[in-house]
Amino acid sequence: MSGSAIVIFGAAVRSDGQPSPTLARRIDYGLQAAALWPEAPILCSGAAGRIGPSEASVMARILAARGVSEARLVLDEASRDTLQSVVAAARFARARGGVHCVICSDRYHQPRIRLLLGALGVATAPGPLTPGRGGTSVRHWARMRLREGVAIPYDLVLVLAKRRSLLAEMAAEAG
Repeated sequence: MSGSAIVIFGAAVRSDGQPSPTLARRIDYGLQAAALWPEAPILCSGAAGRIGPSEASVMARILAARGVSEARLVLDEASRDTLQSVVAAARFARARGGVHCVICSDRYHQPRIRLLLGALGVATAPGPLTPGRGGTSVRHWARMRLREGVAIPYDLVLVLAKRRSLLAEMAAEAG
């Protein structure tokens, strides 16, 4: 798909600087997307947590080690949560003329990301995914689905309340 950008959403980094299982899964999705869209720039989104390096820098290090050109990688090391990453992804897309975003995150996380980006006028498609729960335990999957059930309406209200000012800022940045 021409005019696409790949966006990888962060997750925890372990104290030794290695990705958590969730972040490792998302990096793998990003690697698959990078192979499918070899010309697409890749936004690695995620700030440093309480310990270790930023999520974005861990993603970039692993992607580069696995053969993805560093020239394709753009790091968003400021975003501390999904909503901030969505706003960064919208800015990234608009700065490139409104490119289509291929979302690399877990299946349970994708609906919220895509809904919020859609509210900001950004077209999206899901990136490659592992079938089913992606290897996560039933307990983890259920907990994440419950979290998303609360987060979706909460974040949507925030995006809709700030939509006009966010879009105006993005238009000014791109213009």
